[in-house]
Amino acid sequence: MAGVTPRTIAEHRAAVLARVSPVPAGEVALDDPAVLGLALADDVVAATAVPGFDHAAMDGYAVRLADLPADGTPVTLPVLADVRPGRPADPATTGTGGAVRIMTGAPLPAGLDAVVPVERTSTGRFVAGGPSTERTVTLARQARDHVRRTASDVPPGALLAKAGAPVHAGVVAAAVAAGVTTVSVRRRPRVAVLSTGSELVPLGTGGPGTVPDSNSLMLAALVRAAGADVVRVGAVPDDAAALGSVLDRVTAPGGAVDLVVSSGGVSAGASDVVREVLATGVADAVDVAAVAMRPGRPQALATWHGVPWVAVPGNPVSAFVSTVLYVLPAVRRLAGLTDDPALAVPAATGWTSPAGAEQVLPVRLGPDGATPAGPGGHHLSALADADALAVVPANVDQVRPGDVLPVLRLPEPR
Repeated sequence: MAGVTPRTIAEHRAAVLARVSPVPAGEVALDDPAVLGLALADDVVAATAVPGFDHAAMDGYAVRLADLPADGTPVTLPVLADVRPGRPADPATTGTGGAVRIMTGAPLPAGLDAVVPVERTSTGRFVAGGPSTERTVTLARQARDHVRRTASDVPPGALLAKAGAPVHAGVVAAAVAAGVTTVSVRRRPRVAVLSTGSELVPLGTGGPGTVPDSNSLMLAALVRAAGADVVRVGAVPDDAAALGSVLDRVTAPGGAVDLVVSSGGVSAGASDVVREVLATGVADAVDVAAVAMRPGRPQALATWHGVPWVAVPGNPVSAFVSTVLYVLPAVRRLAGLTDDPALAVPAATGWTSPAGAEQVLPVRLGPDGATPAGPGGHHLSALADADALAVVPANVDQVRPGDVLPVLRLPEPR
């Protein structure tokens, strides 16, 4: 693009992120399956202690250590009672000179301070469902007390998960155990995805001179994998009025999306409809950019009726890498998720890189590092094999085996 000073990938990413902010938050119950995957808007702290009471860590006998010789000499004690999980300890079990039959997780009776595992006693083992028939038990002091103490895992007020983290099974388990019933989370962003080009036709249709609309399906899959709800428009012809009408519809008040993503039409050709629409004056904050990257140099940003719009190139590989580099971070920002940093990965093999531009190459990660995907990384077919993108600095024209590069993992399908 003549007259446009190229910017770096980092600069364009910052320009994209400056246009979006997290969507509103609301309280969702932790037993609602819809909470999974949503970003926490606030830190989650423990409401109660975990464990909430002293309890047995093993099946065995609860005793008072003072009743057991310190040198480990076995003693025989009367069995006073039987304590099971989910039942409060009977006050009658409190006292000295006796043992209480106790199961894992059962509350430790007051006055008793240790559990001797059943396999280290004269009883040997308990029979599931069997009666409590033993009247005495012979046992000795152990090296450990086999008691889980109140708040030994989580004290009240402890931080369980930070704002910006996604809610997953572990967060649910820890929060519920600590007395938390609801969390403040952000809903999934709604993202409209469309592709431009009069040559594009729906799946399974077409004729001479037409191309299947793979871009909108590809971009929708990426955006959905990043945690958004997708409104896929599909292909829009190279007609400024048609594109403007679609943009009006998806950004209309009441059902508006949080972000619009389009592919194609951002270069300087006679059919580049996005550039034509951006020049009409309807869009605000128009930013037509050239990024010093290969592939994906032409990019554009705008706002349409208050909704941010990210326009990426129409070449499928360019659209793919641009969406990963710029759109997915925007989706994460909208969702309230923390940033997903690049990994530092060595190159498993060597390859050339264009001078003066950052190369973004689809790669496959293996035990030896990153290898160009497919027949060389820059072909459309490479996307089917790739699980990450490697970014080669602009001042590197030859990647050698062992060179460490920043690598972005591709999102897992949802």
